[in-house]
Amino acid sequence: MPPPPPLSPTRVFAELVSPPFPSGTASDEPPRAAEGGPFGREVHVSGSAELSAGPDRAKVTVYLKSRKGEAGAARGSVARRLDYVAQTVRQRGGISENDVTVTKNFSRIDNAYKMEAEICIIFTDFGKMQDTCNHLVEKLDKSVIISSPHFYHTIEAVDALRRQVCVSAVRSAQQKAQEVCQLFGHSLGKPLLIKEEEVKESEGHLEDHTDNSSDLFSFQQKLQSATIHVSSRVFAIFEIKGEKKRKKAALIKGN
Repeated sequence: MPPPPPLSPTRVFAELVSPPFPSGTASDEPPRAAEGGPFGREVHVSGSAELSAGPDRAKVTVYLKSRKGEAGAARGSVARRLDYVAQTVRQRGGISENDVTVTKNFSRIDNAYKMEAEICIIFTDFGKMQDTCNHLVEKLDKSVIISSPHFYHTIEAVDALRRQVCVSAVRSAQQKAQEVCQLFGHSLGKPLLIKEEEVKESEGHLEDHTDNSSDLFSFQQKLQSATIHVSSRVFAIFEIKGEKKRKKAALIKGN
C-alpha cells in the first residue's frame, strides 16, 4: 500500500499551548518556567494593523527681486513688498516668526543693482496657506513668484503614527486571543510576551513623479503623494486562566 501524500502546510494564526509537566510534578500544579516563574496554558497569536496619515506641514517659498540703477531704489522696492508679505502671512496665515525664514541677496550686474529676497513659510493649516498665496498673487501680481507647496511630515507625527499602528496591532492580537479562549470556554489572562516582528512604511506616490511640489500635480494629488502608510505585525503570548476555578467548582459540587 503506497504511503499517503504529504500534507500541505497550513498557516497558524492562533495556538493553544499546554507545556508538558516535568517528572515529579503533581498534575494539579502548573510547572515552573525556565526563569523560575510559573506558567501554565498559553495562547499564541499574531496581530496586524495598517494606518495612514496625510502630511502635517507644507513649505511655500515666496521670491521677490528688483533691478534698479540705484542701490537704494532696488533695496526699497524689495523691502516694501517683503513687509507686505510678512504682514499678510501673519494676518491671513496665522504664522509666527519662528515659521518664517528670510534670505536676502544684494549684487551689482553691469551698471545696475539687483536685490533678491526669499521667504520660506511653514504652514500647518493648508486652507489658510491657499488663502494667503492667492491673496499675494492677486495683490502683488507679477512682482512676486510663489512656489508650489511642498508637503511633508514632522518627525513627531511619524513617530505618533508608528506608535498608534503598533498599539492597534496589539489590540488585534488581544482580541483574537480572547475570541479563541472564549471558543473553548477559557478566560484570557495577562500577556506573557508581546513582540513587534515587522514594520513597513511607504509614502504615497504618483506615476513618473516623486516630488510632490511639482506644478503638474493638483492640490489633492500632492496631498495623496505625501501621505505615509505604516503597517505593523506583532506576535503575542497570553496566559489562559479559569482552569483551576472550574476544577475547584467541580470538586465542591461533587462533595
